[in-house]
Amino acid sequence: MNTPSSKTTPKRIQRAFWLVLALILGLIGWWLLAKPSQAPAASGQTSAATLPAGSEVAVFAGGCFWCTEADFDKVPGVLATTSGYTGGKTANPTYAEVSSHATGHAEAVQVVFDPKQVSYRQLLDYFWRTIDPTARDRQFCDIGTPYRTAVFATSPEQLQVAQASRAALEKSKPFPEPIVTQLLMAEDFYPAEAEHQNYHQINPVRYNFYRQGCGRDVRLAQLWGELVKAKP
Repeated sequence: MNTPSSKTTPKRIQRAFWLVLALILGLIGWWLLAKPSQAPAASGQTSAATLPAGSEVAVFAGGCFWCTEADFDKVPGVLATTSGYTGGKTANPTYAEVSSHATGHAEAVQVVFDPKQVSYRQLLDYFWRTIDPTARDRQFCDIGTPYRTAVFATSPEQLQVAQASRAALEKSKPFPEPIVTQLLMAEDFYPAEAEHQNYHQINPVRYNFYRQGCGRDVRLAQLWGELVKAKP
């Protein structure tokens, strides 16, 4: 009785190897060349001119705005988030211009929140745990001034609260390095292009691939330990 050989020939092994390699390279090529979905901005976006009654606005720069927006969308009491650019010298900058480091802007997120549900101080305490405040002009795998961390206070009262929050953090932080995150008064905020809004929802696979590949959560766990899991 003839039975199939239990061993695979070297040629068949080589053929299978090259087939798998070609498939992997093809997938990588598709991933790199495919453009993000050109979906319109989500209806959850809220401009300062149409704020819900009693709501307030905060602006945070925490590196990649895809990640900062995704983090704040988890917070109860946050009504809307908008990715955009602030802190630069050019009006209506584009993503390409900001990424070229030519405009001086930082990627940032405008957060509309209900102060009856979550206070500005709570948002600040949460913000610290979503960034590496020891890194100057970079965050995780993103390097350059567009990825600097900053709090852009929208009122003198917010600035005072931010200063108190950072002072308290300097005393309690679980790491020895100094905090270099800037505390500034807010400047003009320019919403980013539609394809960058709610990116974690519109392109979840690519977003998770980027976030994990950038090592964001690994670094946050190293810095903050169990505090990174604390709720606002």
